[in-house]
Amino acid sequence: MSLREEARAWLEENLTGPFAGARGLGGPGREHEGHELRLAWERHLGKAGWTCLAWPERYGGRAASLADQVAFHEEYARADAPARVGHIGEGLLGPTLLQFGTEEQKDRFLPPVQRGEELWCQGYSEPDAGSDLAGVRTRARLEGGRWVIDGQKVWTSLAHVADWCFVLCRTEPGSQRHRGLSYLLVPMRQPGVEVRPIVQMTGTSEFNEVFFDGATTDAANVVGAPGDGWRVAMATLAHERGASTLGQQIGFRRELDKVVETARRTGAAEDPVLRDRLVRAWLELRIMRLNALRTMRPDPGPEASIGKLYWSEWHRRLGELAQAVQGRAGLVARDGELNDLQRLYLFSRADTIYAGSSEIQRTIIAERTLGLPR
Repeated sequence: MSLREEARAWLEENLTGPFAGARGLGGPGREHEGHELRLAWERHLGKAGWTCLAWPERYGGRAASLADQVAFHEEYARADAPARVGHIGEGLLGPTLLQFGTEEQKDRFLPPVQRGEELWCQGYSEPDAGSDLAGVRTRARLEGGRWVIDGQKVWTSLAHVADWCFVLCRTEPGSQRHRGLSYLLVPMRQPGVEVRPIVQMTGTSEFNEVFFDGATTDAANVVGAPGDGWRVAMATLAHERGASTLGQQIGFRRELDKVVETARRTGAAEDPVLRDRLVRAWLELRIMRLNALRTMRPDPGPEASIGKLYWSEWHRRLGELAQAVQGRAGLVARDGELNDLQRLYLFSRADTIYAGSSEIQRTIIAERTLGLPR
């Protein structure tokens, strides 16, 4: 039995009983849905060996090939399984530790992620250092064998439920830009860490402000050498564009199908301009998949920015199309509740900003992929 067949059979058998109600829960703009149930599901996945497939077996993975990883993520999306609560630890922190971490760090931090026992968030953006990440001002100093951290992070996804945060901060006084930064692993549940949820246009709060005021972490919890945090942080961002994007695209297809269905129901599909936009959306989604398959590799490089730029711009246009096919009815939230297409429109406005804005992605593509001058 192939891994794809094994995954399909396991998901069909296990998304029943206590987990039947987890189908379709979570995702962008809906991370508040069924958190405890989804956390239980994460641990169930881990126990059965369906998390962290690419990791070495020593840390609970399967050392799965890239093709098998893609197969699993596609089957997971097709089963309408709930959005993963541990994806930041699995998809971002894990690969970074496997590349740069010490053996002690791998042994300490990877198994709890694989088992779904510890959740992570990403401490990168700041009020004055979002897309310009090299401008971070959060600082840390060594005192008595511990890093002491002061500063503020913003737009920190899922910080309100996270146990740990990987924090990019300045550890060399007087350093500027890419120099003097370090990548620290910081426990969230301690004095000196305050999390303030940010209410979004969707009315939900999966982004947060995080304030560090004398928060500490062990001196050993620096990934890579102190001062070399920029290189480590960039590797984390590269891993963000991994095999899971193929599963994401199946979710996109589900959203597009709902937009098409709505267009037929409202008569918007008879409008030649809207019909042309629907056809373009379908074609561009096919191109997205083919490009992802063409460029995917175990150690993603700067060309991964092409995928992020493409899908985020496409998804934002899909959100606009979702509103257009609803007509005037799409302007009203009935009983104060957004429908799926309204939520798609509102949340997709952020797609071209978070995880690297479109402007930054174009600069990366120009300079690092095409070799154009700065």
